[in-house]
Amino acid sequence: MFYGAVVWDPWFIVAQIVCLQCLYYLTFGVFSAILVGSRVSRMSLVYFFDFATVTASTLTGWCVIASLLLSSLAGAGCMLYLIERAKKCLDFAATLYIIHLFICTIYGGWPNSIVWWVVNIIGLGVMALLGEYLCIRRELREIPITRYRSNLGFASLIARPFLKGIWPTTNHYGSEGGGEGIEGLPYRKGLPLLPLITG
Repeated sequence: MFYGAVVWDPWFIVAQIVCLQCLYYLTFGVFSAILVGSRVSRMSLVYFFDFATVTASTLTGWCVIASLLLSSLAGAGCMLYLIERAKKCLDFAATLYIIHLFICTIYGGWPNSIVWWVVNIIGLGVMALLGEYLCIRRELREIPITRYRSNLGFASLIARPFLKGIWPTTNHYGSEGGGEGIEGLPYRKGLPLLPLITG
């Protein structure tokens, strides 16, 4: 994957934040439906935004904790496709959890549970570090150029009869062999210039 110059596009950044936040809550809802839904009679937003449900004193609380941590793992995978840049993963992960803190505060008040803070800080770290790791692996992945080079070689083979006589096979001093052709371009003895560049 090639990356050009970074262009400041605030609307695109906002769209990334909204998509990542929605995917986080979507995965959290799926995991909660599987883990928490099997233990309670009815699911509600309490298990999403009420800090009191994040507790280590009950089995249901452990299910909520597991759902939050699994959602952070899924969020790292989402950042691989939404964010794509390793150096931005921490910013977007922190933004996600700040928005989550804001929503939780509006819904159930300021979280005063140590367990809630520990779980969410761990989730933030997991999402940021795993997201950076996945993005770095993708950025460093070798770009396949074999097919591209083979296409260039075929094109030079087709163009060779038309290029003979256009590019000199000797330098501007009249000598043969290695060196520079016209305007400082490289050449090869007895061969046109294009195969030298593409081959």
